[in-house]
Amino acid sequence: MLCTWVRNITRISKTTKCYQISEQIRHIRALKRVQSDVIVPLEQSDVAQHDKPTEKRLAEPNEKQNNAVALDFGIREAHVPTFNLAAHVNNSKTLQQLLSLGVNLHSIERRKGLGQFVLKLDFEENVKPYLTFLSDQGISADDFGKMITKNPLIFKEDLDDLQTRVDYMKSKRFSVEALQRIFTKNPYWLMYSTRRIDRRLGYFQKEFHLSGHDLRLLATKEPRLITFNMEHIRKSVFTLREEMGFSNKELQTLIVHTPRLMMIPPDDLVERFSYVHNDMGLSHAQIIQCPELLASREFRLRERHEFLKLLGRAQYDPQKDLYISPSEIVQGNNFYFVRNVAKSDLETFDLFLKTR
Repeated sequence: MLCTWVRNITRISKTTKCYQISEQIRHIRALKRVQSDVIVPLEQSDVAQHDKPTEKRLAEPNEKQNNAVALDFGIREAHVPTFNLAAHVNNSKTLQQLLSLGVNLHSIERRKGLGQFVLKLDFEENVKPYLTFLSDQGISADDFGKMITKNPLIFKEDLDDLQTRVDYMKSKRFSVEALQRIFTKNPYWLMYSTRRIDRRLGYFQKEFHLSGHDLRLLATKEPRLITFNMEHIRKSVFTLREEMGFSNKELQTLIVHTPRLMMIPPDDLVERFSYVHNDMGLSHAQIIQCPELLASREFRLRERHEFLKLLGRAQYDPQKDLYISPSEIVQGNNFYFVRNVAKSDLETFDLFLKTR
């Protein structure tokens, strides 16, 4: 019995070794064939091609294609070096002056073509006149850096065109303070022609039935909205009106009070409205009184509402005791919310977040 077992083991080991050796031999032969195909110089292969019979020359393209496939490691993109303005600061007075104004050169050079454009500017000829223009509009020198960082292409605009755009705004009874806020919060505004700005303002006034005062308030409160993507704005209007059910009057109040709602992705608006309206039980009228609820992220609303619910304080009806205004839910940081709204302590709130 033992002898039979030993003979079987010996036979298996021999068979295995032979198999491994034969596999290695096949692998070495394959490598030699590949090397012989690759090492042949191009000139020799071309000369030999004329001496081969026609049948062999016809079969050769397939062999070359197979070799090309076998040796093709894929197309690799050449590394495109980024433009580095920091390397030119010591030799450029313009860049030195821009740095002293607080311009973020790194932010500029990350955008295609802007680094080369800024480097070619002459400070006295191409930059200083624009700074004087901005100063004449009441814009503080402390804001120059942020404005140029966001929109260095302002130096491409004609100064007369810029003045025309400012005069148009003044003709619409925008105050000096309003213009200061608009241009600092949205430096791209000055890039728009008077015709485009007029069409944008006209759209908001007509769509939401705004008075001149409300239109100026809207543009001043959120200047970015006026130059925002119009397709996005139309989708947001449809979402608020058709999917959420706000009336035209309610929509007017929403946009004047919290215009940045129009810049939030419509899907996020629907998600927040669904939670506030269905889970928290707030009516349209209550949401209109506190539109900040729709501007707050859904998970933040959920955390705070559920914590109040756990404490028995999620009571948003002003006619009942222990009333909590919905606006207080989105105010302040967690410490403020826990101490002043939930009337609890931060340790309990942290424990709730870990165990929910």
